[in-house]
Amino acid sequence: MAAAEFNRAGILKYILMEIIFDKFKEECGIFGVFGHPEASTLTQLGLFALQHRGQEACGIVSSDGNELHQFRSIGLVADVFDEETLRKLSGNSAIGHTRYSTAGRNTIKEVQPFSVICQHGQLAICHNGNLPFADVRRRELEREGAIFSSTSDTETILHSIARTPGNNVVEAITSVLAETEGAFSLLFLTLDSLIAVRDPRGFRPMVLGKINEAWCVASETCAFDLIDAEYVREVEPGEMLIIDSGGLRSMRPFRETRRAFCTFEHVYFSRPDSIIFGRSVNESRHKMGRQLAIEQPADADLVVPVPDSGVAAAIGYATQSGISYRQAIIRNHYVGRTFIEPSQSIRSFGVRLKLNPIRDLIEGRRVVLVDDSIVRGTTSKKIVEMVRDAGAKEVHLRISCPPTISPCYYGVDTPSREELIAARFSTDFDNTDIGKISRFIGADSVGYLSLEGMLAAIGFDAGTTCNACWTAKYPIR
Repeated sequence: MAAAEFNRAGILKYILMEIIFDKFKEECGIFGVFGHPEASTLTQLGLFALQHRGQEACGIVSSDGNELHQFRSIGLVADVFDEETLRKLSGNSAIGHTRYSTAGRNTIKEVQPFSVICQHGQLAICHNGNLPFADVRRRELEREGAIFSSTSDTETILHSIARTPGNNVVEAITSVLAETEGAFSLLFLTLDSLIAVRDPRGFRPMVLGKINEAWCVASETCAFDLIDAEYVREVEPGEMLIIDSGGLRSMRPFRETRRAFCTFEHVYFSRPDSIIFGRSVNESRHKMGRQLAIEQPADADLVVPVPDSGVAAAIGYATQSGISYRQAIIRNHYVGRTFIEPSQSIRSFGVRLKLNPIRDLIEGRRVVLVDDSIVRGTTSKKIVEMVRDAGAKEVHLRISCPPTISPCYYGVDTPSREELIAARFSTDFDNTDIGKISRFIGADSVGYLSLEGMLAAIGFDAGTTCNACWTAKYPIR
């Protein structure tokens, strides 16, 4: 390939990556099952349902009572786990993980679950969340002689447990996590038990289910729906569940502290068919859309969602405003990370790989575009331009959460504050210049849902939620 062609391909690929990934990314999804003869197959299906939480890599560790069996790979769940691979993951218990890299590199060494053989026996771990102080702990462990195989913060937990004395692995896990600050929903697998732990603030979700006589644990309830498991309840913040041949036991070994449920789980991360923090995600998004129409009305002819994340809120907005709702932007669900370079320059090539407007619905009309959030603003700008090119008379952008002004340190991949459009156009943490955002994006107007309106729509209390991405007030120093 000639240098000029190579450079052009690189530029186009960069444009595509900006469009596909100009959203907050959840770090991962986890799933575990104990007491089922098809444990690894159920885990694969559970991870498939949680694929939206991480698309870079996945892995499963199973136990047959004598040995832990492991398979990890870069790629999507459906591509990684074939019948032959699952057959080798024998046993009636298993844990699995699907990953989006927020901390650390994206190599096979980073793929979870991690497993070790230590003084407490064979042990595997997978983690949803993030540990802001993991680097400090890592340096301490390295000075003590620990050898790390990855850059993941999760490995610091595993090394700490391996070095902690105790009568059994549960005591060691409890001792380590009692001193661990951050967001963690964790699954541990031993030869004869499955252990689930959620941090005392409850940042990331974790739910308990049952399929026949087997117990299962997952990041979201949608994983239970796929395998016909019964949703039992949430794993409570600060709770540890030990599941073994004797059944299920619950412990609360950690100091109680203020709850900090991640509100963004309801705004964007979780699937709309899940129950998260005890509430329907779809209902929350619909109510946010209704409240958005009350707070940020627009004189328009059509309400159009930015697919797929804006659909439920757009339906709520249309219902409340009485404006006609149409899915006038079509999403291509088969966009991957590589593509065939076009033979000639195509304006808005990147965005059209993923989204395309229906001209006969849009042309000559005043359009309200509804989306869940604006991060850098680059994708929103391209979508507004695309809708104008389709003949829209006016384009009004409505966002079903407040302006995002701060990065997350609790398990979400966010840009630095300087990259966030609402922070760039803020004079301080409380005053975002919406006019500048509107001019940058090219919309006739931009309107955000207020923090109070969002929390009221979901039914959350500001005192039990983490809203740091909108307020810069972090529950951990």
